[in-house]
Amino acid sequence: MLKTSPRKYVAEEIIQRNNINIVGHGEETLLLAHGFGCNQNMWRFILPYLCEKYQVVLFDYVGSGRSDFSAYQQDRYHQLEGYALDIIEICDTLKLTNIIFVGHSISSTIGWIVSVARPDLFSKMVAICPSPCFLNLGKEYQGGFEKTDLENLIQLMNKDYIGWGNYLAPMVIGKNLPQTEQSSDNETDTLLQELLTSFCSTDVTYSKPFAEATFFSDYRNMLPSVTHPCLILQSSNDALVAVDIGKYVQRNLQNAKLEIIEANGHCLHMTHPMHVLNAIKAFI
Repeated sequence: MLKTSPRKYVAEEIIQRNNINIVGHGEETLLLAHGFGCNQNMWRFILPYLCEKYQVVLFDYVGSGRSDFSAYQQDRYHQLEGYALDIIEICDTLKLTNIIFVGHSISSTIGWIVSVARPDLFSKMVAICPSPCFLNLGKEYQGGFEKTDLENLIQLMNKDYIGWGNYLAPMVIGKNLPQTEQSSDNETDTLLQELLTSFCSTDVTYSKPFAEATFFSDYRNMLPSVTHPCLILQSSNDALVAVDIGKYVQRNLQNAKLEIIEANGHCLHMTHPMHVLNAIKAFI
């Protein structure tokens, strides 16, 4: 159950707080939600094409990108429901309903939280490399990581923030894996540097609670309650989210389609934007 914010924001405050940008024209609206450690600029590879046919809403979660960091509330953003509340307040401020939600990574889970709390806001959902739980929880579920490994990763954020970024960013972007036909080492290095800069430019005060909420949460039980049609776009070689997780999500959602894209890494919208664009257009 989502708790309402103790403070009531006016529209102008929310637009500034979440660095909201509205581009494109069309009868249908897409809301693009970035993943942990990222920002709205990372949608730029597919944005020009979406703007040709749709109205697109871009934003940064509080504590990310160019959001208003002074609006950060520790008790709100230590769990994913706080970020879900950002989305609800954005939609209500802009008077958006029945929109198409596109979430990358943990934003897929955040979107599912919103869809259950406020089903009127979405008509369809797109989840790019989603995971309802990153933890290995016995034979019944292997999310990819042992709890102790994730705890060590979080501790590294305190001890060596740059070292933490240097460890995580290559894993996320798919560095040191055989390159696909659609990408090159130079392109991967450029995206890696961008991701590393994004990770390390945010103060650990804001990024650590988001990391803990991302990697230690378990929202598997929520999946059957999601009623919206959902397209799952899964990378064939993702160090964070295995293909089996994509299949798990598809089985547990009420109405889901899974499309596996031959690619490395966790950021398909950056490394394989045209695949993602075409899949979204076909789904819509």
